[in-house]
Amino acid sequence: MEKEISDIDKKHYRMIRKNVSEFLERCGKQYDGKDRLVLDIAPQDHEGAKAYFSQARVETLDIASESGATYVADLCRNNSDIIPNERFDMIVCTEVLEHTLRPFDAVEEIRRLLKKGGKAFVTVPFNFRIHGPLPDCWRFSEHGIRSLFSRFDILSLDALEDDDRWLMPVHYTVIVEKPFSIL
Repeated sequence: MEKEISDIDKKHYRMIRKNVSEFLERCGKQYDGKDRLVLDIAPQDHEGAKAYFSQARVETLDIASESGATYVADLCRNNSDIIPNERFDMIVCTEVLEHTLRPFDAVEEIRRLLKKGGKAFVTVPFNFRIHGPLPDCWRFSEHGIRSLFSRFDILSLDALEDDDRWLMPVHYTVIVEKPFSIL
């Protein structure tokens, strides 16, 4: 028996997609540049970073070999055998961390891949239904995000609220910077 998707889930999906697009548009306008190298993690389901970082060179990472990604790798492990340390000026990671089995390891790999002073643009859902690609393992509150990115400087952390539910954000956008000093 196929179940129908609820109206609230449809509403939240539209809110999240719009929030991701607007977030990446702002990030692209502020940080895009010809001398920049961007890693877009798992961009195959939506428009990806290339739509917003048109001047930068964009490489991709995905766990699925059929994705056509520049790098086929598990974000939850150290992939230094195929991607050197501190390679990227920026990393785009939208709607990915909730699908990782070990999000702290994934964030550590993002940190390894970023140059000192490099920025990561991250989005995660909070109040949204289980969705594919499976597994869908986690939801992160503001406090969880701060813990995940404790070895970074958090430049912005913004919640997308639904007026119908106080203290139940639908989605978060985060910009973090890898510090120049060793933590």
